[in-house]
Amino acid sequence: MTRRAWVRLDNASNIFLAARSDVDPKVFRMSAEMDHEVDGELLQQALDATFDRYPLYHAVLRKGLFWYYLQDSDLRPQVQAEVRPTCAAIYRENRRELLFRVMRHRRRIVLEVFHALSDGTGALAFLRELVIAYARARTAAGPAPAGGADPASAASPPPAVDPTSRHGRGLFVDPFARYFRRERRPAPAASAAEASAFVRAATPAGLPEGMPAQEPAASPRRRMVGRGPRRHETHVHRVPGTRTPDGRTRAVELTVPVAELLATRPEGVGTTMYLTALLFEAVRRSAGDLGRARTLAASVPVNLRQFFPSTSSRNFFTALRVEHTYGEGLDDLGAIGRQLEADFRPQIEIGALEERLRRLMGLERMPVLRIIPRPLKDLVLGLVNRVNNRALTVAVSNMGPVRLPEDIADQVRRVSFQVSAVRPQICAISYGGWLSITFTSPFLETGHVREFARLLTAQGIAVSVAATRVTEAELAEGAA
Repeated sequence: MTRRAWVRLDNASNIFLAARSDVDPKVFRMSAEMDHEVDGELLQQALDATFDRYPLYHAVLRKGLFWYYLQDSDLRPQVQAEVRPTCAAIYRENRRELLFRVMRHRRRIVLEVFHALSDGTGALAFLRELVIAYARARTAAGPAPAGGADPASAASPPPAVDPTSRHGRGLFVDPFARYFRRERRPAPAASAAEASAFVRAATPAGLPEGMPAQEPAASPRRRMVGRGPRRHETHVHRVPGTRTPDGRTRAVELTVPVAELLATRPEGVGTTMYLTALLFEAVRRSAGDLGRARTLAASVPVNLRQFFPSTSSRNFFTALRVEHTYGEGLDDLGAIGRQLEADFRPQIEIGALEERLRRLMGLERMPVLRIIPRPLKDLVLGLVNRVNNRALTVAVSNMGPVRLPEDIADQVRRVSFQVSAVRPQICAISYGGWLSITFTSPFLETGHVREFARLLTAQGIAVSVAATRVTEAELAEGAA
């Protein structure tokens, strides 16, 4: 019998197993809308080639006595028609199945990933290569280009990576362990140039704009760097709502011109904190009266590759926390954005990130915790996650701009992403001058989405809206 390569789940992944539920199966979704109806056969060819380049995506999830682990498999993915609700569960206990799916629907190529396998940057790199391979195969299948160039040769993938290798796409690369174990600080897994190229393929340059993630919440007793102890620990506003009938995620997608949004951004405020300020104000307006719960708090996942070079496709992010309390100062959008930015910046300094992550790694490696059986660990982690979630109002993920090669860029109209969500969340990503902002929620109500759109249109920003159907009446209307 062939001995399969395997590796323990990393520090960031264990929480997703403990915290998943029917409402929030910890799945995120990325898609590319093409300028044509997607060819299923060509997409399958592109998927086969891309899959061979990512041994991590060959893995299945197994359970041990003390931990979960990823194990290499000989399974192959097949392109599926999109028939499930968005972000439907992928991982099923005691089933040996791949932890991602690729689907097509009319003009869309869709990638959905179980978060314990990979994070947003890793998944976006996979989707990007898949789209490039598909678009070039489609070009090669058409008339020969002028000049005699062979587009198919440009799309030829390099040899598959050994799953047991230390390459970033292999199973064994754990950047958390490489950088944040207290007992050692080894050399980076990849050069800064390699890591920079990996990140630029899927995320913006400069400061991180976040990750799509159903992130483990920050401790409710941990205040942001430099702001002193919290005075409103028990008064964080939580958005109420009516659950969707079958637990499916309600998704509403806004599309706006990037240039128009940036023109309204307050001076000195990054895009992520501006989106957070807009969301806070939208939630406040839709709530009518916050009552005593005047503090709104957001979890913001941050891509660590931009600080600690790594080409790993495994989870390598951390979730930071920002908040604003209404009635304790200026509450206009500019003031909220500047306050959030001032809180966020110190948290993404390398020293602060190292201290935070070394502490978390140290807790994970405590001998008493390592010998606790896995089912009990799941129970404890799930309880801690539920308690911590009570200190959050929303979550905000911003991937920034996606870049594609010039020879295929015109075939792609836009890129979007979204997550299953236990609370209202927004996910932002841009391509070709358009910003896609997807609101996901476990609730039917969309008042905060309406107020968000009104805030944008009041500033002269053009907004287009698309929404999924979740109620019986909406589904019946769509089928008619």
